[in-house]
Amino acid sequence: MIESPRIADMPEQQAAIIHIETSRATIQNVMGPGIGEAMAAAKEQGIGPTGPWFAHHHKITAETFNFDICIPVSAPVSAIGRVQAWTRPASKVVTTIYQGPYEGLAEAWQTFMGWIKENGYKTSGDVYECYLVGPGASDNPEDWRTELSKPLLSPL
Repeated sequence: MIESPRIADMPEQQAAIIHIETSRATIQNVMGPGIGEAMAAAKEQGIGPTGPWFAHHHKITAETFNFDICIPVSAPVSAIGRVQAWTRPASKVVTTIYQGPYEGLAEAWQTFMGWIKENGYKTSGDVYECYLVGPGASDNPEDWRTELSKPLLSPL
């Protein structure tokens, strides 16, 4: 389900973001338009995207998601509508790759978090999902690849 987790250095990354707070029931209705809006701002300003989009989850509960849709860019985006500039700080993370449909992400996170706990790592509360291969690249959900990451709190 997930590849062997590993420790990696994440470089600083500028992003065009849209902050979203939504229920689990409505996430599919807000995700696509949000990605499109942030992507359009990056393209119109000629600064991106410079890689695959990612989500920065601040808080996930049984009922809601509180996260940012993030489009990597080469320079700070000029704010337009809901789109704002943000910089993901450089950090050391524990990361893995999940391959499969998005419906399997919850189980992948559960497996990944179990590995983190079993191996004694201390991580921050926020999580990142980077959508390396998705519906835009393949119609087959079994081909989709999502990078899961959590910043480490203390050095190894």
